[in-house]
Amino acid sequence: MSHENHEYQQELEKMKNMDYSYNKVSSSRFLFYVQVIGFVLLMFTVFYELWANRYMGKPDIEIQSSTLYTPQYK
Repeated sequence: MSHENHEYQQELEKMKNMDYSYNKVSSSRFLFYVQVIGFVLLMFTVFYELWANRYMGKPDIEIQSSTLYTPQYK
């Protein structure tokens, strides 16, 4: 009985080492990389949106002559 219990404990220890929730080092490393990748994707998205909606310059529009600083009337 003791031998079976010892084998069971060894198998349980192996499973705990492979499990994400029991291994603090691998879980913190995983969460760190998820945060880094998420931050990089967020920055890429923000910069792309800023570039896609950038200011294209002064538009060439026609202004009525009566609304100028020195209005010209017909």
